[in-house]
Amino acid sequence: MTAAEHHKTPRLLLAGDIGATKTNLAVFPEDGSFRIPLVEATFQSRDYAGLEAVAKEFLPRIGTRVDRAYFGVAGPVISGRAAITNLPWVLNERRLQKRLDITNVTLLNDLEAIAAAVPLLEKEDLFVLNPGNPVAGGPKAVIAPGTGLGEAYLTWNGNRYLAHASEGGHTDFGPESSEQSDLLAFMRKRFDHISYERVCSGHGIPHLYAFFKAGGQYREPEALAEQIKLAEDPTPIIIEHALDSDPSHEIYRVVLKMFISILGAEAGNLALKIMATGGVFLGGGIPPRILPVFKREWFMEAFQRKGRMSSIMSDIPVSIITTPKAALMGAAYIGSTRAKEQ
Repeated sequence: MTAAEHHKTPRLLLAGDIGATKTNLAVFPEDGSFRIPLVEATFQSRDYAGLEAVAKEFLPRIGTRVDRAYFGVAGPVISGRAAITNLPWVLNERRLQKRLDITNVTLLNDLEAIAAAVPLLEKEDLFVLNPGNPVAGGPKAVIAPGTGLGEAYLTWNGNRYLAHASEGGHTDFGPESSEQSDLLAFMRKRFDHISYERVCSGHGIPHLYAFFKAGGQYREPEALAEQIKLAEDPTPIIIEHALDSDPSHEIYRVVLKMFISILGAEAGNLALKIMATGGVFLGGGIPPRILPVFKREWFMEAFQRKGRMSSIMSDIPVSIITTPKAALMGAAYIGSTRAKEQ
């Protein structure tokens, strides 16, 4: 290959969305669009010992070398290191660079990656809950219930939005009703610290189910109770039956109603803390799966119920991110932006 031909070859960037359940990897041209990857694949995270094993299986599919890799990971990133929340993986940028033979590897919080994608999203990527009255250049908030509960935010620097990571999902759960106060008392018998993630995430939904089951007010079919008891992850079963119309499945519906109400309240908390006049965006794997439930008023009622601040809350736009590629898009965008700045 001549020098001129090498110069014309697009530089490639590897982007990753690393979660406790799934690891999504994709390759993008460094200076191209971040909506459609050149190559992409999804892996079940628990089937692998670590990210190195996943990447080594994926990289041969590309057919050429990648120059940079940006991985959004579910957990805090400190000094180039990260332990994946709810998954026994420990990641290290330098180790990944060496073992994958990639010149530049950067770890990002996965919510920072999702937040970075927000300015790139189009109408078809969003389900609007409240159009509100967005303020140009106003801060934006992202809250994402998946396996855990992630939070992030964006600020305007005069030229573009900058994404910032947060671990707000691990702040103290604050009950909004007497029933939620009973939930908190129930959870305190199980855990020393009750965060929003404990009750408002894929891992949290079974705790809500256990709370209502212990209360004895709602019955459930014995077959389903046994199925949930034996399931490694009962959350999909609970959600599936909460969305059907079977009258005997009322316990699953009240679980989902409380989940939505807690999510709405915490989304409102995040919006107030950063004055998210630019909008609030719901990411993660759960909201797109339960869109019919969001058409009811449970979420927005809890979101806007902020006493003297309620009138402000009604002006804040709220949307659900429906594209599953947001984290990959954001990681690729951050990688491309940093490459241009260096």
